[in-house]
Amino acid sequence: MFPKLSVLLVVLVRLALAEAQDLNFIYNGFKHHTGFNLSLDGIAETTENGLLKLTNYTTQQTGHVFYPNPVTFKNSPNGTAFSFSTNFVFAIRSQYQTLSGHGFAFVISPTRGLPGALPSHHLGLFNGSNNGNKNNHVFAVELDMIRSPEFNDINDNHVGIDINGLNSVNSTPAGYYNGGAFKDLTLTSGQEMRVWVDYDGSQKQIKVTMAPIGVTIKPQTPLLSLNYDLSSILNKTMYVGFSSSTGSVPTFHYLVGWSFRVNGQAEDLIVSKLPKLPSIEGKNKSILLTFGVPLISVSSVLLVVSGVLYVIRRNRKFAEVLEDWELEYGPQRFKYKELYIATKGFKDKELLGVGGFGKVYRGLLPSSKSEIAVKRVSHESRQGIKEFVAEIVSIGRLRHRNLVHLLGYCRRKGELLLVYEYMPNGSLDKYLYDQPEVTLNWSQRFRVIRGVASGLLYLHGEWEQVVIHRDVKASNVLLDGELNGRLGDFGLAKLYDHGTDPQTTHIVGTVGYLAPELTRTGRATMSTDVFAFGAFLLEVACGKRPIETQGPEYVILVDWVFSCWSRSNILEARDQNLGTDFIAEEVELVLKLGLLCSHSEPAARPSMRQVIQYLAGDVTLPEVSLLGLSSSGLTFAHHEGFDDYAMSYQSSLGKGYSQSSYVSESTLLSGGR
Repeated sequence: MFPKLSVLLVVLVRLALAEAQDLNFIYNGFKHHTGFNLSLDGIAETTENGLLKLTNYTTQQTGHVFYPNPVTFKNSPNGTAFSFSTNFVFAIRSQYQTLSGHGFAFVISPTRGLPGALPSHHLGLFNGSNNGNKNNHVFAVELDMIRSPEFNDINDNHVGIDINGLNSVNSTPAGYYNGGAFKDLTLTSGQEMRVWVDYDGSQKQIKVTMAPIGVTIKPQTPLLSLNYDLSSILNKTMYVGFSSSTGSVPTFHYLVGWSFRVNGQAEDLIVSKLPKLPSIEGKNKSILLTFGVPLISVSSVLLVVSGVLYVIRRNRKFAEVLEDWELEYGPQRFKYKELYIATKGFKDKELLGVGGFGKVYRGLLPSSKSEIAVKRVSHESRQGIKEFVAEIVSIGRLRHRNLVHLLGYCRRKGELLLVYEYMPNGSLDKYLYDQPEVTLNWSQRFRVIRGVASGLLYLHGEWEQVVIHRDVKASNVLLDGELNGRLGDFGLAKLYDHGTDPQTTHIVGTVGYLAPELTRTGRATMSTDVFAFGAFLLEVACGKRPIETQGPEYVILVDWVFSCWSRSNILEARDQNLGTDFIAEEVELVLKLGLLCSHSEPAARPSMRQVIQYLAGDVTLPEVSLLGLSSSGLTFAHHEGFDDYAMSYQSSLGKGYSQSSYVSESTLLSGGR
């Protein structure tokens, strides 16, 4: 009896191993009654008609789906990886036509669910500490719609092969080959597309092929081909599935069908059996439904008159200005009514703060339930509005982890509304000044400093145009949910092409952060941004504003820090709220770098690329004493009328999302920006 039972168990184990090694499954849709047994986590879910939604319209979330059982990829831990093949059909739809969230990836990993992975640009695969770690043992094929410079992405519509990290080993723009000719594909088109991923274990070759759903035969020429031995990457058993995440722009990632096989070619999906995608909502909604005009009956004159009056009042309340030149900015232009509802009618209880040119409100978009921040700016003059909006739309295309994304704008009568990504932890200044209830430790502050520096470098030299922010300061640095620093408020930013000189402009910005040459030339440059960044470094390290009053006198922070340095005790200037929990070398570096950036001569200031090198420790900061500087060479310009500016600056300070006091143009949009 017992020997027979032992033999039976051995046979069953061998059969199970053989089945695992030659695993083959196909899902023509994901309805439960058809044997659907995948493992879902995060925000991934299925629909009634059998679609698998990796993500939904919530932001900063991850979604995973995995085949529930481990798949055998080797005969032994040190063996050669088997061949495998997969093909799947997907579709990606964004809430906005020209804006999208991040992409998704087919993934083979040691575990289901990828614990510790972050959303947004990490695609739910990795996080900041394990990205690129050779011990990850992760293979992925990413389809991404955001260009992340930190991962060396080639563009904002690409396919890449990832090994243990998001710096793709090989990548190419999304598309397919038809008769030898390459045809582009737009990942966010909302249309169904098919992807084939094949690995030849004997040739040690990975091939990725792509085509629209209408192409029934797999293209002969792959989109990507890479010679790579996956034997050192794949463990004996692994999990196969998909990973996706959302960022600040709500995006749906649909998986329509999936086929997979080890040691063989995966079966082709049967298009006729795949579930249908939901129809795309039409853009031309009925005016009657939009404004809710109560035209129930025309038989009563009173009802007609009251209906007409209702329409007139409603139109006046939500009237918008839309000129021909704005038509091309459709996706970036929000309706006033949408923002009015999002902010609950711009109620004071939704007020986040008061900036130099307007108030900032928290909002919740009714369609996507995404949180936003809306800044109301006055533009009484029509002069320069076209140029200003064009720059705002251009800035809306900036994508960097340390910048607050500008989602779009709305223009109504004499008012301009700028719509930003919402930052849950508010502005940095509320953690620094006036005995804050919550303060940041040095490690958090130093991470914020490096993040803002990275964002400024991207603006100055890593985007398609040069962007001069013109208002770098603690109140314009916002903290996301993980207390990462994000430079925001691009209402004063100025753009120009690389290799050209910025044009003369009126002086705008905040007193205490204005470079002295601005009063002579009126020209905003990368160097004037560096000057403001120097003031920012000092206020973060010292926990003080650039200009503060002490009784009837005012104290300039950079002068005080310089005096501490001249007494060989520069650490005396640090924020006393740091206590003893700080790295003295880092604090001293930040203080000295703040002095260097605050030099009155533009040529003596470092570039943002040099600032990054100093903060990273890649290059040693030059000794301030060797520069032959004096206090007068480091201080803010003591020009005529400066006392009045300083006093007005102090009198206007207060708590909020973005508190400012500006030296402004005669009007924000008065031309010559």
